[in-house]
Amino acid sequence: MRTRVPDKPLRILHCLRAPVGGLFRHVRDLAQAQADAGHAVGVLCADEPHDARTQACIADLKETCALGVKRISLGRFPGLGDAKALRATSAMVREHVPAVLHGHGAKGGVLSRFAMSDAPVARIYTPHGGSVHYAANSVFGRLFGFAERMMLTRTDGLIFESEFARSAFARRYGALPANTHVVHNGLAPNEFETLTLGDKPADFLFLGEIRALKGVFTLLDAVAGIAAERNISVDVVGDGPDMAAFRASVEARSLSGSVNILGPLPARVAFARARAVVLPSHHDSFPYVALEAAAAGKPLVATSTGGIPEIFGPLAARLVEPAKADALQTAMERFLDDDAQAMRDAQELRLHVRECFSLKRMVDEVGAVYATALEGGSARMKRLRNAPPLSKMGAAE
Repeated sequence: MRTRVPDKPLRILHCLRAPVGGLFRHVRDLAQAQADAGHAVGVLCADEPHDARTQACIADLKETCALGVKRISLGRFPGLGDAKALRATSAMVREHVPAVLHGHGAKGGVLSRFAMSDAPVARIYTPHGGSVHYAANSVFGRLFGFAERMMLTRTDGLIFESEFARSAFARRYGALPANTHVVHNGLAPNEFETLTLGDKPADFLFLGEIRALKGVFTLLDAVAGIAAERNISVDVVGDGPDMAAFRASVEARSLSGSVNILGPLPARVAFARARAVVLPSHHDSFPYVALEAAAAGKPLVATSTGGIPEIFGPLAARLVEPAKADALQTAMERFLDDDAQAMRDAQELRLHVRECFSLKRMVDEVGAVYATALEGGSARMKRLRNAPPLSKMGAAE
């Protein structure tokens, strides 16, 4: 895609639900880079969670965002509270009059495309998986499916973080707007700096959400198979809805001597604790942890799910079939048997990621989607530019 960015400073408002995980990391990186480029940026997100780490990230965002950071009550599932959230979003839009309203995730996409505005605004949507995570025939799958199809007519630019995500969305919801592009996540130069390994490192690190679809129980199966024959140590960093069940499984399988559960830590702090990283996901989109581990030069044992093959590119043959404990075990044993070769492979992957997944490229390509939308790349934007203001129309755009 072309990467001509908007030729003048913009007012940009990002909308999302929970300020956690890779989605929030993406919004923070994008907002910071856009602010550094001279744009006035704002963020609207849910008022939960309130933990110290999230609060620190929000405080940093407030230093970046000229349009402020507003936190509102916003539940995960559809409900009556969404009407109040939509009013709050509309109020922020009317106060700051952004040129671009960029929604992230299913709920952020609803807010960005239904918020009322007195002036034309380019409505951009990045699903980050979003509604596709729900089974198509489930109650929420059908509800979000109806909403997604309807909202595509109000979408001036559609951005996917992977070709995998774009294909899944298109299969579920049909034809996509002309201004639809895959923009891979990117990393800043300092994330490629040399990382010093700590004393007595673990063999492997798992870093991510503790839930079944991330393959954490498959990981335990593989660890149990290895531990029956040799010593192995795995640090587990993160938290999630299946943590209690995961802890119980570690205890029930007598793996406490091999698996060390640490809770959340910053990525590079965690990377310094282990010789290699294992990413056993059953389902994933375009995980930052894979990019971060590769940039840090860590040997990476990962599954061939979602957008992970796009990260590995020409090196994707090294990936493991998801949900196969024996295949994961074999790949982990390969590292234990020949960590020198694994380090050579890691340096090759690091060079590939440095070349293909930069933060600058990500920001420029997002800016190109904005520029196309603002130039009247959709019939909706052309119609709005010729319409009277909302105050004279008496209805939302």
